[in-house]
Amino acid sequence: MCWRIWHLARKKKQIAWDDARRLAKRRLEREQGRDDAADDLSELSEGEKEKGHSNSTEASKDMSRINSVTQIWFDDDKSKHLYIVLISMHGLVRGENMELGRDSDTGGQVKYVVELARALANTKGVHRVDLLTRQITSPEVDSSYGEPTEMLSCPSDGSGSCGAYLIRIPCGPRDKYIPKESLWPYIPEFVDGALNHIVTMARALGDQLNGGKPTWPYVIHGHYADAGEVAARLSGALNVPMVLTGHSLGRNKFEQLLKQGRLSREDINATYKIMRRIEGEEMGLDAAEMVVTSTRQEIEEQWGLYDGFDPKLERTLRVRRRRGVSCLGRYMPRMVVIPPGMDFSYVTTQDSLENDGDLKSLLGPDRAQNKRHLPPIWSEIMRFFTNPHKPTILALSRPDPKKNVTTLLKAFGECHALRELANLTLILGNRDDIEEMSNSSSVVLTTVLKLIDKYDLYGQVAYPKHHKQSEVPEIYRLAAKTKGVFINPALVEPFGLTLIEAAAYGLPVVATKNGGPVDILKVLNNGLLVDPHDQKAIADALLKLVADKNLWAECRKNGLRNIHRFSWPEHCRNYLSHVEHCRNRHPTSRLEIITIPEEPMSDSLRDVEDISLRFSVEGDIKLNGEIDVATRQKKLIEAISQMASSNSYTSITYSPGRRQMLFVIAADCYDNNGGITETFQAIIKNVMKAAGLSIGLGKVGFVLVTGSSLRETMQALSSCLVNIEDFDALVCNSGSELYYPWRDMVADTDYEAHIEYRWPGENVRSMAMRLARTEDGDKDDITEYVEACSSRCYSYSIKPSAKTQRIDDLRQRLRMRGFRCNLVYTRAASRLNVVPLFASRMQALRYLSIRWGIDLSKLVLFVGERGDTDHEDLLGGLHKTLVLKGSVPYGSEKFLRSEDNFKREDAVPQDNSNINSIENYEAHNIAGALDALEIKLITNTKEGKKGTGTSKAAKKRHRTLLSIM
Repeated sequence: MCWRIWHLARKKKQIAWDDARRLAKRRLEREQGRDDAADDLSELSEGEKEKGHSNSTEASKDMSRINSVTQIWFDDDKSKHLYIVLISMHGLVRGENMELGRDSDTGGQVKYVVELARALANTKGVHRVDLLTRQITSPEVDSSYGEPTEMLSCPSDGSGSCGAYLIRIPCGPRDKYIPKESLWPYIPEFVDGALNHIVTMARALGDQLNGGKPTWPYVIHGHYADAGEVAARLSGALNVPMVLTGHSLGRNKFEQLLKQGRLSREDINATYKIMRRIEGEEMGLDAAEMVVTSTRQEIEEQWGLYDGFDPKLERTLRVRRRRGVSCLGRYMPRMVVIPPGMDFSYVTTQDSLENDGDLKSLLGPDRAQNKRHLPPIWSEIMRFFTNPHKPTILALSRPDPKKNVTTLLKAFGECHALRELANLTLILGNRDDIEEMSNSSSVVLTTVLKLIDKYDLYGQVAYPKHHKQSEVPEIYRLAAKTKGVFINPALVEPFGLTLIEAAAYGLPVVATKNGGPVDILKVLNNGLLVDPHDQKAIADALLKLVADKNLWAECRKNGLRNIHRFSWPEHCRNYLSHVEHCRNRHPTSRLEIITIPEEPMSDSLRDVEDISLRFSVEGDIKLNGEIDVATRQKKLIEAISQMASSNSYTSITYSPGRRQMLFVIAADCYDNNGGITETFQAIIKNVMKAAGLSIGLGKVGFVLVTGSSLRETMQALSSCLVNIEDFDALVCNSGSELYYPWRDMVADTDYEAHIEYRWPGENVRSMAMRLARTEDGDKDDITEYVEACSSRCYSYSIKPSAKTQRIDDLRQRLRMRGFRCNLVYTRAASRLNVVPLFASRMQALRYLSIRWGIDLSKLVLFVGERGDTDHEDLLGGLHKTLVLKGSVPYGSEKFLRSEDNFKREDAVPQDNSNINSIENYEAHNIAGALDALEIKLITNTKEGKKGTGTSKAAKKRHRTLLSIM
């Protein structure tokens, strides 16, 4: 036994030592990042200042973007018709009878987002609010959580508003309810489902309000880390402003758990998926225009722990923007304090101090007669007390260790004066059987029962098993009528919504001094702050308020007088004003959905001979004119640079025929030196054969997505027995460039403008190369590869066996310096691409799906088992994925994440029915695998009858093609 105790103590010391070293190293890196930023952002001369401002203006003109015309928010502005999207992904969310406290995922955040949606929908100028959450059809929960749509607020007549709606998006396992820690692999699926909904709604609202032009969301607001990542990806796909609210933060929780010393870093990560959560929060910071916080403490002490936010650097950048001085590509989100709102409509004049008749009738000699007229929850609580006349100390929270209820119970049990004067009511969620609760909740409740027994508190403590959400106001009323006190003793409270609720009913409060209550009590001035670890301080504060009736009355009066500061109308006015300010800084792109003409397939552009060449099922090649394939490809390669950089681009709108689906080839086929293998050409040929595409049949489109440059891609395709114009689009340089072969390879400048935002450009060029080297690496381990560089992609050549930073470490270092980029190792880790934050191969496909009006579920991706470091991003989502085993011998995955970061299974779903794999990538094997993915072979015999003549193209329309049923 002594040996085991010694071993545990030694292990605890080792954990503390390792974590201290890790924190010291991270602090050093942050200081270095801050110093680098300070050196670059040293004060400029007046001439440089004017130059920086001018350059910024010119850059915005070149981006072909438009700024929103905004102004300060006014309540009476009826000319606006805003569409707002809120996202709260986890928990059990519904508008009525919320099951708050059922589990750790269904707490105050659920109530907050539902009430925020209703309040915004009731604000003038807001046309519609959608709250997106996960659809749950599990038999474990009520069937209402499986309803696709629920109306949260009905618009009033003549308001012109649609109201607020709860939209449930299918995501993850359909047959079970899973906690938020298990939702991470299904984030892409939720993103795609949400994107489909938003595009559909943008079309509908556009027809109603905007003359047919899509009405995109005014803002996308993510709540918590998971929804923050969803909002970041949607913001990048739609290029609309994003707002983030953390609610509770992973780094803060991580540091606290490490300080306790009971769990190692690995144990914490395995239990809470904490590193995956932190990366979701960092991604939210990268993309967010604004971060809504409840308190100043949250900004300095919680968000200040993140790589993506440095309070000092944020202040520096804000000052420079105000003065018109260039920030040299650095960015920090704007942090604003907007306390959560409250609905005080249910607080009536009957909640006055003098009106305690109801309580007297409950406690008087005729109480049995009057009991039926009183709230049932009052009787349920009062039955616990020997002397119910005494003031009630009320604590209301879920049974979570960090809520610190056991310390409160010890303080009450050991203070005899307090026990003489007051009773204690503990509302700790709902339960049927403690044994059936989660481990942490059952431990808390078991400890509560043991402490009641230890201090012999029977008749003095109430702990009812059940209460409805609708009964919570009555619980506050009961405590107020007994002239009681509300207490929140949490170890750390991000905000403290219950404190505001208590104040609305005239209850003085005692609250933790750690977190939001500090700011709340500054405004309300209706109670006392305590150290949650100090048992005696808790007892003394409660005793002081209960015993001193004058102090109690003064706190009550102050709370009721100042409570309007936390109303929902006040919250919404502040919120929309800040969003307007952010939109002034956010250039919104002209994202349009191309209308496909209602014409028969036989008359569409696919039959025009100079649009593209067709690769038949038999493999025969049709040439455009007399030039052979090799000569034509050579001419195209020579003209690429000139055409891609041409400024003579006109806004040609084109949809590649009436595509029923897209086949996307994303196999990263490189040898160990980074050269493209022959497998690449074989896969393209076999995929096209499997698709059954022949002359005149354009129902299946082809897209090639790659980490290589356009020139390298064209050179690789020149060896294929297919023509470049068989592709509807080429996505090159890891998603930073988009080309259309049917438009002579001119880059899509709308897409360039779409991803340009927050791109640091030349400012990051040398910094990325310097930071990518390790401390013990050689200077020539990484060098710039000029041939593959472009205005939106900086490529660096990696020497074989070179020592370079992994993606997560390099991203961390850039974030610490205020740079927001996407980083990809490609070509078997022989190349590093630094591209804009919103640029990626998957995001490029989402962009195309919106522009071309093709549902994401109609995409089929062909990938290898491994690939570039963005390979994981291609595996999740609504699209079908076919893994071609053995096609990619060398990948770049070893450079993706460090060992102590999150694991692959936290990012890629292990049980995804949309993913299939085959050992052999011959055409007939691919066709069989597509069939297994429910992509059925159908024969279109009607189309030939609708043909335009006796051409070979018309006859070949009888051929078999693939289409998703």
